[in-house]
Amino acid sequence: MYIVTLLTSPATPSLSREAVEALRNAWGGGDAQWLAVGEAAEFVIGEKPSNLWDVWQAMQAEGIDLIVLPMEGRKKKMLLADMDSTMIQQECIDELAAEAGVGPRVAEITAKAMNGELDFEGAIDERVGLLKDLPESIIDHVLKTRIDFMLGGKALVQTMKANGGYAALVSGGFTAFTAKVASELGFDENRANTLEVSDGKLTGRVVRPILGREAKLEALDEITARLGITREDVLAVGDGMNDLLMLKNAGTGVALHGKPALQEQCDVRINHGDLTALLYVQGYSKAEFV
Repeated sequence: MYIVTLLTSPATPSLSREAVEALRNAWGGGDAQWLAVGEAAEFVIGEKPSNLWDVWQAMQAEGIDLIVLPMEGRKKKMLLADMDSTMIQQECIDELAAEAGVGPRVAEITAKAMNGELDFEGAIDERVGLLKDLPESIIDHVLKTRIDFMLGGKALVQTMKANGGYAALVSGGFTAFTAKVASELGFDENRANTLEVSDGKLTGRVVRPILGREAKLEALDEITARLGITREDVLAVGDGMNDLLMLKNAGTGVALHGKPALQEQCDVRINHGDLTALLYVQGYSKAEFV
């Protein structure tokens, strides 16, 4: 059995009963259940539809995200999340670069790296090199003035934790940012890269080893082993190609407003909803959000 979830942006909820019922009838589904009126609904079907991606494309044009997942094990025991452009709206290295006056150059490298066009390790070295001699205090300044949380993040983390889940933030960004974000949102742990500092200034180097695509997969395996759970028990979310291994190997891997190259390889794509979409696809109603 499979569960079909339809959802829209919480800021402009536009999911009509007619749209839900039309798809339910076309796919021979069970009675539709509303998780949030006008925002998210679900129904059960017997098998995965052969025209799923054609329908998905049509729904996207209407501002609706469509997700089809197995019924069994849909509620997960662990959240594994990327940070930049996932739990926060910005790329932290781009914001540091903007303060250093090299914003456009670094943003260009970031975009290519996140779409899989550049080697991640080489790209991070090149970008951090452009930050050399910035005062360490610039990090706190950027955190206070340039970083915004992605909508729905706190509800996602706190609701899963209230239901016995574990939350880990694993980023190719920097510990100076993940520590703050993890603390604010309630993550149980965080892993990221460390900017090297000497005499109160950034040296332009990243402390080895660099946490990239392979390290995110290692984090998935290390943390699940420690908790005594399996990959299948994990809901992972990210937006860039350095998240691919983590997303492909988790029980449910979500491309949230993902780069095109990532979306092509992910079965769960959220382009209109916010982070609360990850609760809806697990079957939580809005009334159950923490």
